[in-house]
Amino acid sequence: MTTSGAPKRPSFKRSSPGKKSRLRTRRVAAGGREGEAEAEAAGTSALARALLPASVGLDAVPPVGRALPRDFFEVDALDLAPRLLGKLLRRDEVVLRITEVEAYRPNDSACHGRFGITARTAPVFGPGGHAYVYLCYGLHMMLNVVADIEGVGAAVLIRSCSPVSGLETIQRRRGQQTEKPILLTGPGKVGQALGLSTDWSSHPLYAPGGLEVLDGPEPESVLVGPRVGIEYASPEHVAAPWRFAIAGTPWISAPKNTLRPRY
Repeated sequence: MTTSGAPKRPSFKRSSPGKKSRLRTRRVAAGGREGEAEAEAAGTSALARALLPASVGLDAVPPVGRALPRDFFEVDALDLAPRLLGKLLRRDEVVLRITEVEAYRPNDSACHGRFGITARTAPVFGPGGHAYVYLCYGLHMMLNVVADIEGVGAAVLIRSCSPVSGLETIQRRRGQQTEKPILLTGPGKVGQALGLSTDWSSHPLYAPGGLEVLDGPEPESVLVGPRVGIEYASPEHVAAPWRFAIAGTPWISAPKNTLRPRY
């Protein structure tokens, strides 16, 4: 649906946020790691030139930063969702920048946690900062980042990303030889690009190795709107503006006309 002006946020009670994280972007140090820095720059610069608008310099390409601490994730999903924008997902040589997310919260009629703890949903009730990967329609692997503290039952769905490195691997996994946004705009596409399965559920995303969420620069502006494909939920939750996206990027899934500036 399309609304005029900024969407009004429903007044739901938030869960208690965890400790605030101090976010810093780690730059590659000189000296012993110069070779590593040069290799990383070579891998990202060519892709950046192909994917970024001409008006955007290569300095806008996010560096591969440090892993985020566990307490970064131990906040309400509605707070975690916009904080994840601009952060990086890394698995093997593939690095993706998160461009679009959706928050799913306790007592949310669109959240899998509404079913309680089952074999499928147990990871949602795990500690914040762990992965929850589920199979949608028997086809798509959907990556979620568990939010809040253990037992709450909340998560953030990764809806879209943009490529930072590993383009050839992304294209091979997706079966598409393209550099256009269609490559990664949709949660199933993100899961496929990362080569995920449900075996990744409960994996700690703050631990080195495997699948990681890394620090990255915050976006200058953010769009918000209602979540996608939750017509089964209550009208209040269908209309809730709990979808967040980086403004000004083409790496956002449809529909785009329901998104409005956050402030």
